[in-house]
Amino acid sequence: MDRPGAVLDAGNQERKAYTVDGSVEMKIFSGNGSQALTRGICEHLGVRQGEAIVSGFSDGEIRVQIQEHIRGRDVFLVNSTSPPVNQHLMELLILIDAVKRASAERITAVIPYFGYARQDRKDKARVPITAKLVANLITAAGADRVLTVDLHSGQIQGFFDIPLDHLAADIVFCECLWKEKLQENTIVISPDMGSVRRAREFANRLGIPLAIVDKRRPRENESEVMNVIGSVEGKHALILDDMIDTGGTLVKAAKAIKDHGALSVRACATHPVFSGPALDNIENSVIEELLVCDSVPLCARAAANPRFRVLSLAPLIGEAIRRIHRNESVSSLFQV
Repeated sequence: MDRPGAVLDAGNQERKAYTVDGSVEMKIFSGNGSQALTRGICEHLGVRQGEAIVSGFSDGEIRVQIQEHIRGRDVFLVNSTSPPVNQHLMELLILIDAVKRASAERITAVIPYFGYARQDRKDKARVPITAKLVANLITAAGADRVLTVDLHSGQIQGFFDIPLDHLAADIVFCECLWKEKLQENTIVISPDMGSVRRAREFANRLGIPLAIVDKRRPRENESEVMNVIGSVEGKHALILDDMIDTGGTLVKAAKAIKDHGALSVRACATHPVFSGPALDNIENSVIEELLVCDSVPLCARAAANPRFRVLSLAPLIGEAIRRIHRNESVSSLFQV
């Protein structure tokens, strides 16, 4: 007869490990891409972070060893595939393989920032669809499901042949802005046509109007602002984007909005990748404040800049993990 805490059957064979309420025990581990965020998630859930070695050999190969018993556990592996992207992706894949071989009951790959998401289609001749390849790798490694935040392209959800839960960080931004009370005459700005749907939902949550920056991208990592659709004159602009890479799109959109008569420009972006000249671009821009999430750790320079403010995804991801573990609805998290 099974009982809480029982791990051995009559034949002395190891079985699932149960908690006091009869559910399979949860274990949360982290790679090097999300250590601080994972600590926040564990603190929110009131659980101890799992012990694992994620290091490297002298030749650059990644070494992983799970340092505690996980047979029959519900395991969550947290690691953003943020810069260095390939390093953190391999950490995640090897972590999945390690816990799979250690007989975990279920493995959920928690990827706060999903790298390679911009390579989601064949936009030129003879190019790969790398986002699909990464999805295949995660599945082949042994993950049973995926939890991620603000994919650059929503269609990537269909690249996985396993369940995927897609969280929206605009809830985190909305809660922050509600607490601080929005300025009168605030308007949400979509920085490009591809972000309109997300920006519209964000504007609807806040109960304020929407405008759109129409741009053309002549070459990779470059954008040219063409027009602002909607009236921004005499208003406080709030740009919403999913990520900031070099910052070119954001900075040019902010300048166009200011040139069209906006009183001020602030921005919210989930993933602060900040590659290349991003920090110089933003510091020299008209953007007065930038709200970002901790899906990607900030470098020391950005963290020290008072213009940047970091909001934690730990409560949102932690609550999603709790609901996945209990087989409860995740979509109800969006109803705020």
